[in-house]
Order: sequence, then structure tokens, then C-alpha cells
Amino acid sequence: MAKATKKTEAKTITVEQIGSPIRRPAVQRATLVGLGLNKMHRVRTLEDTPSVRGMIRAVQHLVRVVDEK
Repeated sequence: MAKATKKTEAKTITVEQIGSPIRRPAVQRATLVGLGLNKMHRVRTLEDTPSVRGMIRAVQHLVRVVDEK
């Protein structure tokens, strides 16, 4: 018997950088780089996981959540 594979689409979250990392602590700059954001108005679609949510919360004053799917 073959296993029935159920393909589930992973939840994603789209974030845009709206604040500059200039004159911010190194930890916040590193968090932006970890999210794939390092220039103004960059948009990234990321997997919606607790760790990504925590990173977004740490720099919530520098990013904007555009879309949650």
C-alpha cells in the first residue's frame, strides 16, 4: 500500500523594511539581515514560524507586515 501524501502549503508572511538601520544597535541590524532585509523598502516573503515572528517582533519599529497567508 502506498502512503497518501498530503501536500500542505506552508503559511507565509510578507514583511517590508520601513525604517533605516542607521544608528541602531548591532543586534537589530543583524536581525534585519537575518530576515533578508538590509535596504529600505525591501520586501521578503518568509515562512511563518515562531522564530520568524520573534525576529519581526524584535524589529517591529523597522518593519511592516504586508501580508499574512
